[in-house]
Amino acid sequence: MDNATRSERSRNAALEAAIAIIARDGPGRLTLDAIARESGLSKGGVMHQFRTKEAVLKALLERQMAHFEEFSTRTMAKVSASSASPNLATQLATIREAATSPNSAALALVAAMVENPRLMALPREREMKRMAAIRAEAADPDLAMLRWAGAMGLLLSSLFGMSPLSNDEHQRLFARLLDDAQWSGLEQPATRTIKPAAKSSTPSTAKAATSGKRA
Repeated sequence: MDNATRSERSRNAALEAAIAIIARDGPGRLTLDAIARESGLSKGGVMHQFRTKEAVLKALLERQMAHFEEFSTRTMAKVSASSASPNLATQLATIREAATSPNSAALALVAAMVENPRLMALPREREMKRMAAIRAEAADPDLAMLRWAGAMGLLLSSLFGMSPLSNDEHQRLFARLLDDAQWSGLEQPATRTIKPAAKSSTPSTAKAATSGKRA
């Protein structure tokens, strides 16, 4: 086994150990020593990959973001020809995938938020770009945002164990959010605010000229 392959295996083992620790013991118990014990790597082997706990959390976030970025890319390629709102359709499908996939993504997200909220800057920036694309393509941007927010609500309530809905109910609601036909009748096209035209200065000029003649 070459050094690059060995290093990649050690990195993945450390990240899988980190997820296991977060899931079992909570993010507060995540330490480099704990990762070494859980993974079977030496402390030096873990530190060769990650110098700090923050570096581990950042790597977890980046790995999950890469996974869902790949999913989004594949989904966009499928829906572009059939959906009038491919960006919205892609995001709704990706959120549904996150809600039904193993909780490693949620665990990484929660751990990052608890330990260092600054780590959320990168996913937040990506979401802002996606929201801009959704608004730009939508006939009714507010309705598109409402559908997105509904999907996010289903995801977060499920991830944090607060949802009273069954899995079947979740899937049924996601299906309705994804179905454009369910929403087309509710669309209210955005109206542009037309600024009133600037008042002409001609009357004032004429009045001034008249006053000048009288004088």
